[in-house]
Amino acid sequence: MELLTPALGLFFWTLVVFLVIVFLLKKLAWKPILKAIKDREDSIEEALNAAEKARTEMNQLQSGIAEAKKEAASERERIMKEANEMKSSILDQAKKDAQAEAQRIVADAREAIQKEKAAAMTDIKSQVASLSLEIAEKVLTKKFEDKSAQEALVQEYLETVSL
Repeated sequence: MELLTPALGLFFWTLVVFLVIVFLLKKLAWKPILKAIKDREDSIEEALNAAEKARTEMNQLQSGIAEAKKEAASERERIMKEANEMKSSILDQAKKDAQAEAQRIVADAREAIQKEKAAAMTDIKSQVASLSLEIAEKVLTKKFEDKSAQEALVQEYLETVSL
């Protein structure tokens, strides 16, 4: 039984050593251990806060990206609409210019035709007058008393003259 029940001296010294070790641990080891645990706890909390902040920023960036995409799409639509309107106006202006040019060319051609026609008429009149004078001269140079002979001579000269 003696092994099961310790002696009072052994108990006392064990208690004294235990208390000394507890005191030494409290003074030297527990403060640094508790400080290390507290630092570790603070760093974990900071990491969680940073992760939450990063998550919030990422959500804001994603919403910003979505908004930028919408703005870019609307800007693209606006630019395409403006380009189509500009294309239509350029085509309309080109058609109007082409029609005006065609009308100017037709008017110039008509004017040229009128000038040519007037010149031809003037030329024909001068030729007719010249021919009339020649015929009259030839008729007068030959004095015919017979009217049928004069008409035959005029017919002959008319057939030989070419316009």
